[in-house]
Parts: sequence; structure tokens; C-alpha cells
Amino acid sequence: MDHRNPVRAGAAALLLVLAVPACSGGTGGVEGKPGASGVRDPLFPKLGNGGYDVTHYALTLDVDPDEQTLRGTAEITARATQDLSSFNLDLAGLTVDSATVEGRPAAVNRAGNELTLRTDAKVEDRLRKGETFRTVVRYSGSPKTLTDADDSEEGWLPTDDGSVALGEPAGSMTWFPGNNHPSDKAAYDLTVTVPKGLTAVSNGVLAGPPVTEGDRTTFHWHTAEPMASYLATLAVGRFELKTSTMAGGTTVITAVDPEVAAASARTVARVPEVVAWEAEHFGPYPFSATGAIVERKDDAGYALETQNRPFFPGPPGIGLLVHEMAHQWFGNSVTPKSWRDMWLNEGLATYAEWLWEEEKADTPAQESFDEAYEDEDNWAFPPADPPSAADVSADPVYGRGAMVIHRIREAVDDDEEFFALLKGWATAHRHGNVSTEDFTAYVEEETGQDLSDLWKDWLYGRSRPAADG
Repeated sequence: MDHRNPVRAGAAALLLVLAVPACSGGTGGVEGKPGASGVRDPLFPKLGNGGYDVTHYALTLDVDPDEQTLRGTAEITARATQDLSSFNLDLAGLTVDSATVEGRPAAVNRAGNELTLRTDAKVEDRLRKGETFRTVVRYSGSPKTLTDADDSEEGWLPTDDGSVALGEPAGSMTWFPGNNHPSDKAAYDLTVTVPKGLTAVSNGVLAGPPVTEGDRTTFHWHTAEPMASYLATLAVGRFELKTSTMAGGTTVITAVDPEVAAASARTVARVPEVVAWEAEHFGPYPFSATGAIVERKDDAGYALETQNRPFFPGPPGIGLLVHEMAHQWFGNSVTPKSWRDMWLNEGLATYAEWLWEEEKADTPAQESFDEAYEDEDNWAFPPADPPSAADVSADPVYGRGAMVIHRIREAVDDDEEFFALLKGWATAHRHGNVSTEDFTAYVEEETGQDLSDLWKDWLYGRSRPAADG
């Protein structure tokens, strides 16, 4: 995400597939217990759920842009991580009509954004640790727009000719239920039907050509690599949809609102150049597709690193494109374990901007460091310890986070070794989840240095250290 740059849902039916063994005869059963409601994230304790791990979401949605409603079917595949008597899903606003687990009716209770699905009391219907289980949830209503603690908006955002769904940090639960926390990543398939003449754009690649029947057109998007729920997106509207292939075979898909196509053309055309440049610095591009979604200016007011193709609410500048593309490595492939680790996303993506300026505009990264150092806003709190949910995208997470990366570069004192360090981090944790502690341990192990003073002063310190300290 780049909050610093201002160019920064009806009836639905959902089929949820989670993984469960076939039990027989009521013997050999295991007594289950409820899965946790929330994963106790330090900044967003109610997000996510315990007791299962999703591996695949399949959403089939029918969107009515005029009414801002949707109908749909979703299949979610997951593995039980404990013996379950019930489990929770995150869903905001929409009304649940019915649910089944492995074809049997399930009781559904709701408390705010928490759905609790409980199977019947028979032992053979328990969800056992290590197995998969299948659930169908039907719901209806209009997707919501959420206002974050920092007053930005996310979730389902109406646009002039449709809508866009943005999920950081909590907005995905406004248009599909699931395990809404970055620690649980999954593959996705979205099959979306919209009025003829409009386009539905999501993550991944098109699984086939759009199909028009009568006055409706259906698009099927497939995302093979694991994706955190906050990175899932759906943009509906009038778009110029273009597909090409980079050297090496990566598919490039861009979707640009015709009203801003001319103004966006030059920067959007540089997507392959930016991806190739970042691959030189951070290692092989971690996904099979890349691109961009460019809307006319809307109420979001920020860009977001939605997986495979970042979202821009207006024509992006090259610096913003570099930032959001760097997130494909740092944030999307290597994803934080908790929202407190957000600086690992934003600090590295901001440093990518500094590197681009250093190599393309003859502005040394030290100059960018010095400018960030003098900015009082970057010293409001330590980047690795945002004090509240309202601070998850505040300036220290970006600017001071990038300063940490620069100090590591100085400590290494060899650019070849420094870039090998970044490539190794992205490779070692490809498609995984990491914490700040994982990162600091990795850097010290790879460099052979004790960097405890660097972490104490720059990553965790509450006062501004000397610039050369």
C-alpha cells in the first residue's frame, strides 16, 4: 500500500470447502472443540480464526453494479489443525441464509463480523485434525464499505461505473467469508458474472476467454500461488483489458479505465521494465502473472499491492509503480505473520523506490535516507511496534522502515552482498509468512554480525538516534 500518495454488496450464495474425513458408524470418534474466533493479532485481535488452514477459495459471484449487490457461490478448501466441534468465518454485513458441512446442515450463529458454524452432535460429524472438510454457506445483502481506524476506506467501494474491492487490512470480509488474516494464505478462483459491456478484473490469470450469454458476461480468474485474503481484489467497470508476455514467460495483464488510459499509458507500459529491474535486485519474480488495475479517481485515495496486479485509483507515477511492484516480493510472496510486522512490507517497498531513484535518477539512497531522517513524522513510533491499528500504515512504517534497510546496507558495506541478502530473504521465505524476529535473525545469520545495536536504535528505539550512529 502507499497511503502517502493520493493516487494511493445484494444477494450472494457461498459454497465453502474446508477438509473433513468420512467417518463411519459412530465409532472411533474424537471429541472436538471450537476453533478460536480471531488469531489474537496484536493490532487486529478479532481478525482471522483458529482451528483450520484454508488452501483454496473458489468464489462464483454475480454482481449487479447498479444495485451494488452480488449473488454467488464460493468453495473454500482447508485443513483442520485441531479436532473441531465448530469453526468461525469472518463476514461483515451480509446475511447468511443457510449452511452445511460435508452436506449436512450446520447451525450458524452470528456475533458482529463473526460467523460460527457448528455441526450436529454426532461423533462422525466432528472435524478431525489433519483432515479436510466441506461447507456450503448461502448469504445475501449489499457489500459494505469499511472505515479503518486511520479513517481510510476499504472493502466494497462503489465507482462511477461499477465497484472495486480492496482488502487491507480487513476489507475482504465485506464480499466473501473466510479466514481473514495474512497468516492464512490460499489459492483462489473467482468466476464473476457482470452486465455485458463491463469487465470483471481480479488476481491471477484468465482461465479462459470471457463468456457472454444474453446480457451477462462471465470472467474466470485463477490465482495458483498462495495469497493472503487482504490481497484479493475484484474490480468491475469499463476497462481496456490487455494481455502480453514478458521475456521469461510471465503473463502481463493490465486493466485501465478508458477515461485515464491516455494519461496512464506511459507508466503502465513500463510494468515489464520495473518487474525485470526488481527481479535483478530481489530475485526471480515470484508469480506467474503481473500487471496493473488503473481506475479513474475514486474514494479509495490510495494504491494497493493487490497480488499480481496492483490497484491504482488514477494514473500512477513511476515511483508508485516501483513501490507497489516491490510488494509482490515483500508483502505478497513473503507475507507478514501479523500486522505488527507491516514494516517488512512497507520499509522494503519504500527502499525499492530509493534504489530506483539511485540508479535511474542519480539520487543516492543516502540522500533519500537523509530526507527521511529529517522528517519528524517518521519518528512518531518504532516501525516494528505500531501502537495501534490506526498506525499500521503510518509514516514510520514506511520511512523509518526504509531507514532500517539502509542501515543494514551500510553494515554489510558491500552492495553485491547486500543484494544477495535481499534475494536470499525473498527466496528462503517465498510464499510463506514471516515475523520481524525472523528477519533480524536471518540478517545476523547471513552477515555473521551482531546487529543488536542497529535493531535497538533504528527498529525498536523510541527516540531518534544520531544519523551516523
